[in-house]
Amino acid sequence: MANRRRVVIAGAGFAGFTAARRLSRLAKGAVEIVLINPTDYFLYLPLLPEVAAGILDPRKVAIPLSGNCPGVRHLLASVDKVDIEGRRVECTDAEGNHRDLGYDRLVIAVGSVNKLLPIPGVSEHAHGFRSIAEALYLRDHLIRQVELADAAGDAKDRTARCTFVVVGAGYTGTEVAAQGQLLTLDAKRHRPGLREQPVRWILVDKAPHILPELDERLSRTAHQTLAERGVEIRTGTTVAEATAEGVKLSDGEFVATRSLIWCVGVGPDPLVESLGLPTKKGRLLVDEYLNVPGHPEIFACGDAAAVPDLTRPGEYTAMTAQHASRQGKRVAHNVAASYGRAERRPYRHNDLGFVVDLGGAKAAANPLGVPLSGLVAKAVTRGYHLLAVPAGRTRIAGNWLLDAVLPRQTVQLDLVRGAAVPLTSGAPERPHGLSD
Repeated sequence: MANRRRVVIAGAGFAGFTAARRLSRLAKGAVEIVLINPTDYFLYLPLLPEVAAGILDPRKVAIPLSGNCPGVRHLLASVDKVDIEGRRVECTDAEGNHRDLGYDRLVIAVGSVNKLLPIPGVSEHAHGFRSIAEALYLRDHLIRQVELADAAGDAKDRTARCTFVVVGAGYTGTEVAAQGQLLTLDAKRHRPGLREQPVRWILVDKAPHILPELDERLSRTAHQTLAERGVEIRTGTTVAEATAEGVKLSDGEFVATRSLIWCVGVGPDPLVESLGLPTKKGRLLVDEYLNVPGHPEIFACGDAAAVPDLTRPGEYTAMTAQHASRQGKRVAHNVAASYGRAERRPYRHNDLGFVVDLGGAKAAANPLGVPLSGLVAKAVTRGYHLLAVPAGRTRIAGNWLLDAVLPRQTVQLDLVRGAAVPLTSGAPERPHGLSD
């Protein structure tokens, strides 16, 4: 193995995981592939809201790297620094030990991190939603607030605990609000003391409508579905300040709540800026072949890369799971091509549409540009996820079946404490578009 050429892939999100799997098949042992990632799994983020809602076991969305990336060596570590001239990667493993690894080719696929805005109180009082730990904590938190509301003697305290504010009406925020509302209603149903107490969910976004990435017809469908269910949608609005007692909105209204859920979006991983290479809004600039100009040995893909969008000259591809997965495949081919084992081609995509789960029997989807809603969209959404997830399809389908026929268990697991999931941590949000 020491005599073989080494390809180091930094990050095992949609882009890095896909690149490692595809390159292993193309290289067929001709190169050593090392995948550096701080967890031993690839997180299938699109189903994380169902983990928070108690529909899916968290293990169902954590795809083990071992067994699903044959021929790839996994290094359980976080990348700290890249020595471009020396072609070495410095990282820290799970026990705090420093490692130094040389490379012949490097793929930067470190993804993105929570995007925090300079709003007073947000980092102290908001809950993020980017990782399994955050999903489990949020589930416990929502159930806990309903339970504490039932025990509260003060009407104002009870109302505040039954009020939930989600900031960010993109894919993640919309799905968290949709699934979270159903979970809290289930929790309330078993507490007679809350029979007359409304459960209030507010979805806030500064955009003119929710799901701005979607076709306007689908956005309207999602808006109508949530509004009919009782979710308050505040567009053209954002948070001005967060406190322990509640949230002040930009329109001046103060909402008493103990639950501020932050789903505003993501920014590129800070590692990208530390490379000292040209960037675009924090993303590493690459050419249409996903190569860093002037450095043929360095490739980048996914949220970490500013990839030219050949379908829209002068623009760059969006930070979505659809692009990340496809770029991972293309970068694998182009890395293999640099060793004479494939054909080098530019990255060009065809938009196959998007899916968004609205909880219960509701969803919105536009496969191949065909707008769908209701049960048909739900079937398309779940069918897509079963096709897209790399492993565990039977287990996921089994959880869905059980959720359809059995009542949901609304109990706290108490596995994750708030101090373990500060808002600055977590994995990135990636809208889940249909991909081939």
